[in-house]
Amino acid sequence: MQAILFDLDNTLYPAQRDLFSLIDVRINRFMREVVAIPIEEVDTLRRRYWRDYGATLQGLIRHHGIDPEEYLHYVHDVDVTSRLTADAGLRKSLTALTAPCFVFTNGSLQHAERVLQALGIADRFAGIFDIRIAAYQPKPNPEPYHGVLQALQLAATQCVMVEDSAENLHQAARLGMKTVLVAQGDPVPGFDLQVDSAAAAADAIASGLEASDNS
Repeated sequence: MQAILFDLDNTLYPAQRDLFSLIDVRINRFMREVVAIPIEEVDTLRRRYWRDYGATLQGLIRHHGIDPEEYLHYVHDVDVTSRLTADAGLRKSLTALTAPCFVFTNGSLQHAERVLQALGIADRFAGIFDIRIAAYQPKPNPEPYHGVLQALQLAATQCVMVEDSAENLHQAARLGMKTVLVAQGDPVPGFDLQVDSAAAAADAIASGLEASDNS
């Protein structure tokens, strides 16, 4: 593998940290206070925009003409250190990898930087690809994947992607990437490997994905 792409939220740290709940509050507040959407319509619109476009942001751009940069700054203005602390085990596992690691996220660059700093692993990553990589199109749309591959000047077959979202990994697999699902519970078919943490994913990649149960 020439590059390892890690999702950020709920992948590099456990979903139980519930960082997204802080962002979720900010999204609702942005829709109410900045876009002036009536409070009783917020939940319905968010569900519709997720269904139609894969992200609230795209719906707000298309239907409300919002400034995507204002949105990203507003919704990610949360204290990540209230939920995240340095992860020495993850750092050790990432250090053992020989291929460069990159963050590939539907969030913003600034949010990713804060998360990596809080986890104590910022220097373990060669770069960050955020929602801006393809004009604010989110995963699992194919455009951001192609944008990342173009930026890296690599073929999909030269990359492995680590994610907590099965849908996002399906797109990666269709393009030819190796796929590692970070998820607890019953095995989910269709991926090269399923593990319960990013550290376990890094350990398996370092040993050649030999621990795969789903290949």
